[in-house]
Amino acid sequence: MHYEGALALDRVSLRVAEGEAVAVIGPNGAGKTTLLRAISGLVPWQGDILLRGRSLRGVPPNRIVRAGLVHCPEAGQLFGEMTVRENLDLGAYLFNDARQIQEDLERVYALFPRLAERANQQAATLSGGERQMLAIGRALMSRPQLLMLDEPSLGLAPIMRERIGESIRQIHQEWGLTVILVEQDSTLALEIGQRIYVLDSGRVVREGTPDELSRDPVVREVYLGVS
Repeated sequence: MHYEGALALDRVSLRVAEGEAVAVIGPNGAGKTTLLRAISGLVPWQGDILLRGRSLRGVPPNRIVRAGLVHCPEAGQLFGEMTVRENLDLGAYLFNDARQIQEDLERVYALFPRLAERANQQAATLSGGERQMLAIGRALMSRPQLLMLDEPSLGLAPIMRERIGESIRQIHQEWGLTVILVEQDSTLALEIGQRIYVLDSGRVVREGTPDELSRDPVVREVYLGVS
């Protein structure tokens, strides 16, 4: 597929089983974000994308969300002038059941207690780690069955990176969500992903388990930065 006049993805094929955590790693410009945007229906694509065997061709983004596939974009793309609670409420815009929305909110607050403490604070005043918590929390309010996370550790201090990583593990293991994690932090990706795809120049160049890729000398040197 082409994006803004350039070939962004070329014959990319990946599969994600229900309940699985899959990570996509690769350098800047590899096409990782474009991949998630294509799956979300935000950019045009060629080929086919199947969700539980049903094609997403021509399906608008709001219907993709309603089908249970939710994209948490890089840097959150929050509404800075709105409060934490208002941003979370926006995540539930497709739903009308007030009781269920409140239960979803309490579950998000239990995952990220800091959001409950800052419920009435403007999103623009949060720290980077808090904004990432809010971005993930807002995505969870959309009741995903498959959650796609784009660079959730980007720009975070190590302690906050660990906190976000632990929350993703909890979402996958305890909440039972299927996860696609796009990460430039290969270490975090290998900690969370049960299978890993390596994307470079718009193509999948490697696929395997964390253990398999950790032993691959090319992956170790070129993508993990170890020899």
